[in-house]
Amino acid sequence: MKEINFNYYEENAAEFFESTVTADMVDLYTSFLSMVSPGGRILDLGCGSGRDSKYFIRQGFQVEAMDGSPALCRLASEFIGQEVFCAQIEEMDYQQEFDGIWACASLIHAEKKEMQGVLEKVKQALKKRGVLYASFKQGQGEGMRGGRFFNFYDEKELRLLFSRIDGLELVQIFRTEDVRRDKSGEFWMNVIAKRLY
Repeated sequence: MKEINFNYYEENAAEFFESTVTADMVDLYTSFLSMVSPGGRILDLGCGSGRDSKYFIRQGFQVEAMDGSPALCRLASEFIGQEVFCAQIEEMDYQQEFDGIWACASLIHAEKKEMQGVLEKVKQALKKRGVLYASFKQGQGEGMRGGRFFNFYDEKELRLLFSRIDGLELVQIFRTEDVRRDKSGEFWMNVIAKRLY
């Protein structure tokens, strides 16, 4: 599955960049940043176009942007004016380094059987009281859609998933409609969680 998604983003990087870089995410930024220490260090996990990293940098945060697609990393690096770290989420090896982790539409390609392990790695990267924002496509199950592998979650399943991550407190779950014009009618489940210790 990883290879399928990797190939998709390599082959469609320019189109993906253009279709996502102008999406208005300000409402979601506000919820997340209100819980992150001013000027704190943020990991933009799966940064894609670099849209969110650029906003966080402009707000005075220290940002490390990371993506698994070399083609997207090149485009995002140019867009945000700093190097984007190119690695797969599974290769993360941070230990209590970030005040906030922004995982916008970046955990949606992991198989559900891997998700607990992925979230454990994310938790380890957060400092104590650090904040995670993550978004998932609303629905049930997992499978191929439009040349990519996706997982889908509803609120009940997300609550169960996060309850299995010791020391990561679920703060809020809320649903939003996709802000991209060509995706109206599609919904996302948004999660905010905090590392307790």
